[in-house]
Amino acid sequence: MTDATDISAEISAAAKSAGPQAGNGDSPRGFAFALAAYLMWGILPLYLKLVEHLPALEVIAERIIWSVPFAGIILMIIGKTDELKAAFRSPRTLGMIALSSVFISLNWGVYVWAIINDHAIDAALGYFINPLFSIALAAIVLKEKLARGQIIAIGLAVLAVVILTVQAGRLPIVALALPFAWGIYALLRKTVPMEPNQGFTLEVILLSIPCGLYILFLEVTGRGHFFDGTWRDPLLFIGCGAVTAIPLIIYANGAKLLRLSTIGIMQYIVPTGVFLIAVFIFHEPFGMTKLFAFMLIWAALVIYSISTLRAVHHRRTPRQ
Repeated sequence: MTDATDISAEISAAAKSAGPQAGNGDSPRGFAFALAAYLMWGILPLYLKLVEHLPALEVIAERIIWSVPFAGIILMIIGKTDELKAAFRSPRTLGMIALSSVFISLNWGVYVWAIINDHAIDAALGYFINPLFSIALAAIVLKEKLARGQIIAIGLAVLAVVILTVQAGRLPIVALALPFAWGIYALLRKTVPMEPNQGFTLEVILLSIPCGLYILFLEVTGRGHFFDGTWRDPLLFIGCGAVTAIPLIIYANGAKLLRLSTIGIMQYIVPTGVFLIAVFIFHEPFGMTKLFAFMLIWAALVIYSISTLRAVHHRRTPRQ
């Protein structure tokens, strides 16, 4: 029987065998990919609000199902279908992808439910905590070391999260489930022995099997909304596939080109967008305490970015 120690050892070994890009340096190309993905996720609540009249579980299932054709088309355009076929013949790869798909589906499910049910602030809080969990994984599993400026940035981020937690009065399930699911997913996707685009496509293919059965059950029993006689809901379902597949594939291409600790700090972009949308568009309560915490997080991002850029410059500067 496999226990947590065995899993951690396997993840660590996979990370080391993946090469220098798996955990020892940051690529400008990877940074650009990750930034684009996080900005897309930051405004995702605007789209999810369009489906708030639909059951959250059905939205999640349709989101996964319609991610398959979008991901498949992208693979065919770039001519990268061979590795996907090979993965079906590798039990180990299928097992790791199946495991990562569990955590990404959990993340999607909690997030969709939170936005649809007016818990956007809880979702933002969860994603504020998220990078801290990723950085903990980086230090414990991948043995990443942080510079002094990066440690200061993390300290500011911790302070901001504490302030937000105290202001909320409690840590809701949403705020706990989102960082846990995404942190484990990010680590697994970083170490899985498969290219990112193909890995994501395989994830949604595997997830589409139970989701397809669930949607079939809804439609047969008359509780589904895809064939409800209107054009709006089917188009929204299809759009869910696009807003899922496109940013996640972009992220997957960037994740393997960045250190996990860098990804952890960049993830603050997502809760910042969610938080601003929740306050200024969804009109959820906002006060000076939240504003102060928000500014601390952005200060952490600036300090971390400066520290990272200095470290990159130092490595590239030839010694005299």
